[in-house]
Amino acid sequence: MAEKIGDIKKELSAAVTIDDYNIFCEKYGEDERQGVKSLVSSAYKKIDGLKAEYKRLEEMRKFEDAHPDLQYICGIDEVGRGPLAGPVYTAAVILPKDSKILYINDSKKLSEKKREELYNVIMQEAIAVGIGCNSNERIDEINILQATYEAMAKAVDNLSVKPELLLIDAVHIPQLEMYKQESIIKGDAKSVSIAAASIVAKVTRDRLMKELDEKYPGYGFASNKGYGSADHIEALKKLGPCEIHRKSFIKNFL
Repeated sequence: MAEKIGDIKKELSAAVTIDDYNIFCEKYGEDERQGVKSLVSSAYKKIDGLKAEYKRLEEMRKFEDAHPDLQYICGIDEVGRGPLAGPVYTAAVILPKDSKILYINDSKKLSEKKREELYNVIMQEAIAVGIGCNSNERIDEINILQATYEAMAKAVDNLSVKPELLLIDAVHIPQLEMYKQESIIKGDAKSVSIAAASIVAKVTRDRLMKELDEKYPGYGFASNKGYGSADHIEALKKLGPCEIHRKSFIKNFL
């Protein structure tokens, strides 16, 4: 007796790897039912999609793979340089040499749901993760670039192992001259280590901004994360600044 299409659909849903999908296609490839043919076609598309993803990941590993002799390669990235309110956050992430986290990418290219999923995988798989941040007061005191450098140094200091190489998105960090540094333009989209750091920093800061939205209601921090959206600027003009606004950033709006 032929298996029910609903059961076959569940079987396809349980597939994860290319091997899983190949086995599914071999098993049901001769089935003449239109519903099953459609499922087999979906499985072949999944195979093509995974092959493309592995190829993309291989390209994103080229900066890490260029140093086969190094064990602890650390990606560093920041989030929150542009907002009108809240801290700047940085993350330093060391992934295993054989790490192949599917769909890892620049955090800005991912949905919030996907970032949260990948954050959990990264925190589980990473050899070490360090977080750094600087407050809005510190940003006003020394400027956003210097505050970001300082926060990046904090993130590296918070790692549980000492990195052998720092891969950094676009900048060179003066406070970390004791480490070998490699600056990569648009590194969060080109290096798995920097991409991982961008996701960790983004999720960590976004979670904080949601908490701060409850403490400072009216500015929409949960949705705008402190960035200068039209609603945020309107609220700023109406309510005035709160404790976490960057005074050096909001002069033009008051």
